[in-house]
Amino acid sequence: MEGDEIDDVKIPLLQSSTDENVVVRTVTFQISDIKCASCVNSIESALKNLNGVQSIAVSSLDGRAAVKFVPKLITAKRIKESIEESGFKVNEVHDHDQDISVCRVRIKGMACTSCSESIERALQMIDGVKRAIVGLALEEAKVHYDPSLADPEKIIEAVEDAGFGAELISSGNDATKVHLKLEGIDSEEDANVLVSYLELAAGVNRVEMDFLELIVTVSYDPDFTGPRTLIHCVQEASRGSKVYRATLYSPSGRREKDKVNEIRMYRDQFLISCLFSVPVFVFAMVLPMLPPYGNWLNYKVHNMLTLGLFLRWILCTPVQFIVGKRFYVGSYHALRRRSANMDVLVALGTNAAYFYSLYIVIKALTSDTFQGQDFFETSSMLISFILLGKYLEIVAKGKTSDALGKLTQLVPDKAYLVDIDTDANIITETEIDTQLIQKNDIIKIVPGAKIPIDGIVIKGQSYANESMITGEAIPIAKSPGDKVISGTINENGCVLVKATHVGSDTALSQIVQLVEAAQLAKAPVQKLADDISRVFVPIVVVVALTTWLGWFIPGKAGFYPNHWIPKGMDAFELALQFAISVLVVACPCALGLATPTAVMVASGIGASQGVLIKGGDALEKAHKVKTIVFDKTGTLTVGKPVVVSAVLFHEFSMEVLCDMAISVEASSEHPIAKAVVAHAKKLRKNFGSCPEEVPDVVDFEVHMGAGVSGKVGDRTVLVGNKRLMHACNVKISSEAEKYISQNEILARTCVLVSINGKIAGAFSVSDPVKPEAKRVISFLHSMGITSVIVTGDNHATATAIANEVGIDQVFAETDPVGKADKVKELQMKGMTVAMVGDGINDSPALVAADVGMAIGAGTDVAIEAADIVLIKSSLEDVITAIDLSRKTMSRIRLNYIWALGYNILGMPIAAGVLYPFTGIRLPPWLAGACMAASSLSVVSSSLLLQFYKKPLHVESI
Repeated sequence: MEGDEIDDVKIPLLQSSTDENVVVRTVTFQISDIKCASCVNSIESALKNLNGVQSIAVSSLDGRAAVKFVPKLITAKRIKESIEESGFKVNEVHDHDQDISVCRVRIKGMACTSCSESIERALQMIDGVKRAIVGLALEEAKVHYDPSLADPEKIIEAVEDAGFGAELISSGNDATKVHLKLEGIDSEEDANVLVSYLELAAGVNRVEMDFLELIVTVSYDPDFTGPRTLIHCVQEASRGSKVYRATLYSPSGRREKDKVNEIRMYRDQFLISCLFSVPVFVFAMVLPMLPPYGNWLNYKVHNMLTLGLFLRWILCTPVQFIVGKRFYVGSYHALRRRSANMDVLVALGTNAAYFYSLYIVIKALTSDTFQGQDFFETSSMLISFILLGKYLEIVAKGKTSDALGKLTQLVPDKAYLVDIDTDANIITETEIDTQLIQKNDIIKIVPGAKIPIDGIVIKGQSYANESMITGEAIPIAKSPGDKVISGTINENGCVLVKATHVGSDTALSQIVQLVEAAQLAKAPVQKLADDISRVFVPIVVVVALTTWLGWFIPGKAGFYPNHWIPKGMDAFELALQFAISVLVVACPCALGLATPTAVMVASGIGASQGVLIKGGDALEKAHKVKTIVFDKTGTLTVGKPVVVSAVLFHEFSMEVLCDMAISVEASSEHPIAKAVVAHAKKLRKNFGSCPEEVPDVVDFEVHMGAGVSGKVGDRTVLVGNKRLMHACNVKISSEAEKYISQNEILARTCVLVSINGKIAGAFSVSDPVKPEAKRVISFLHSMGITSVIVTGDNHATATAIANEVGIDQVFAETDPVGKADKVKELQMKGMTVAMVGDGINDSPALVAADVGMAIGAGTDVAIEAADIVLIKSSLEDVITAIDLSRKTMSRIRLNYIWALGYNILGMPIAAGVLYPFTGIRLPPWLAGACMAASSLSVVSSSLLLQFYKKPLHVESI
């Protein structure tokens, strides 16, 4: 490519500014006080001259105004303000085309709930931000925003303005994005050429270039391209002596590096602090007690300024202002946003100690008679202990996500990419990075290797150990046509797998994303900590001031004996020590960490054991459950029904019965319908040849909870239960009724087939009960939880199943809406209800229930509607979910008891309540150590959930 051809690709294609690319949106305003056409004209006149407004339609009848505008030129907020400036009140705004984007931001520097709330407030003040959630323990924010009004840069800027560090984790749909680190880029022209080449590549939707870091971000359609193809495209863009190269760049790895750097930073700061603080402590508290070793400290440098006092001042100052700078910065930003946190308390306490001690130094330097007690060891040791506590706390907090970290490490780093011929024989084999695998690639999985992608086996047989994903210990047989899951282990045979889902689309990645979202969502119990945090620091400051006055004034007035005042102190200094102790012993951090750390550990442990909990709200509600409603098919039963018998009741032949059943049921997705079709085809073969083409069905209709109907040729066919027959006025003969009754007693479902208004025959379908069902129901009863069956099946079959597993209450022949109504009825009786289901017909009930639990093998709709997903479809995990919730809530309550109890007991002791009676006094440096220990103890308490064991194991059944 030379000359003009090169010039043509210098400007990226997607940067075109032609009218075709102008985005136009429509917003509707509900306006009050529109009385006549004159009002309409006033509004239209006010808006038509605004740059970016394309059209206005105002109705004087209902007070609505529809405005089309260009978001890049004007915002909906500005249009609203123009209407209000014209003298009209806007009551409601509805943006028809609003596109809501989501971004995740990593936040550095949060210490307590006050910090997270401040960031939330700062984010919600950004024009265009619809919702912002900040997770203290996860150190992340999830922001929903209007991309035409806000962007990730504004969001990061708002966080930084609030005094915290911020770094973008993801924005938009990162599932189809790849980040590439470029080499060979020497100028902006090179970058534009490369961007143009990438934009021309098939399947590329968007290209973003970071010129400083030389990182290009490509949004693409995985059905057409992938990371490997894009890297090859970069190499193909090379021209002449210009050689371009690209390698994968993973922003996610920075989080681990940042965490390691943060731990190292606190450790180094603590060690530096100790380098100065320990000598200060020794000079102040140890050597004076060991004469003659400490006598040299009493050497007077000038007037009453001793060498010991001078050394303590020199050594304490770097700790106070260099090591302790972070507390000043944190306090400044907290006070600037009109809030207060732990940094404010520490800064007040240490400043009080340091500057009073500095006053002592100045007085000693200028006076030849002055004597006073300094508190330099209080200031320096206090900062050292707090840094030690933060260091240990961060190390412990890192362990709260260990379970989730283990899941992310299941995917191997390398994989074998192969080319095959038409007979699936390997032609070439290449070892590549797992992140370079693309959709439809063929991957060779050797025995003992981890499977890097979700896919389908196309050649070979083996067993897969899926325990790390589903918790199921028994290896699962895999043969051609079977699905495999990313992160699982190939036990023995060598298999070839065709990739169907790669990268963040795999089941493992979806699980991780779901758990991360759950960890970010606040549990309602967190509201207690939020409410306390708003007033905590101001209350502590008032208590500290009251403590100082309460000791200083009576001391000066002689209301308590002089021997209460330690040697070398006066009433002012004693009162000051008590006040500083109160300031630094109070710990808002422990309260803020009580809930999120427990939720983080519990959601991670749940995921590793096959229970996905979608947030703190679900986790909290689950522990209150007293009634569980079970669907029957696929939940209490295996969900793979089989036809055990078929009979004729009329003059129709078996061939006709089978043909009509196959035609109508073939369009149904219900498991029973599939079983009927499979059995009918088998019977058709026994009676002759099974026709390859199924007769067409017209007017097909699904009767929810009853069956299906349609016309095959000139015949009207109904296939379903008795309810469907009664609804369509089809008479059921006594012979058919007898057959139905006999099978219902055996917990079998009868599927009746009606042709032209007559019962032609019936199929008896059996769906065996899951082997663990009876034990699970019994265990639930022992937990004080009652069980109910709600099913669309007939009453006799449902009752037989209920008797077999030990359930007393049965609601049969219920449609999907009826299931939701039954759940609401139970809730009206004051019960907290959980619903366990697997199908589309269960989704209304799953949403209506306090806690919806979806069987992992169920439909996507059911899983989406549920609060908890049971990955391996075992009923034992219903118990696991409830028991884990109970253990977690118990742990959260224990955390709150400790955090609140510590503050309630610690502050009076620090204030000197026990001092008059026992002589026990809490020095400020020791109070600081207690404060640091309280946060660490709460995090450690939450970490004990990592030892959680399931109360019931299927293997023992």
